[in-house]
Amino acid sequence: MTNRAYLVEDYRGFHIASFVLAVGGWAALYYLVSTVVPSPGPRWLFFVAGLMAVTGSVGPFVWYLNRRFARRPAPAGVLLRQSLWVGLFTATCAWLQLARTLNAPTALLLAGGLAGIEWFLRLRERARWVPGEDDEPA
Repeated sequence: MTNRAYLVEDYRGFHIASFVLAVGGWAALYYLVSTVVPSPGPRWLFFVAGLMAVTGSVGPFVWYLNRRFARRPAPAGVLLRQSLWVGLFTATCAWLQLARTLNAPTALLLAGGLAGIEWFLRLRERARWVPGEDDEPA
């Protein structure tokens, strides 16, 4: 019998971080949209709050998709990074829309580039050898 303790992962911290990011981000967005004049300083705060709100809101969906389709449970740091990619994508699209330069090919290229970066990072994580992790007797 092998020790498969690495398969059991505790995601409570990830869920708490997602909740705090979502609530804080959406509250900041509501405050900025309803009370602040859109000058350059609050405009950048809008992008930061949007990044926080989307990252926190997408976290549970990323956790579910990784739980449903991944071969092994992903660490909480990987789930947070994947949620952050989605938040970065939406904040970048909002920034591009501000200058009226966002179109479908630009959004698809941006999404493909971010997905490619994540794919290469996951490939690197899988290729890294950790002593004792997969050392099972034959």
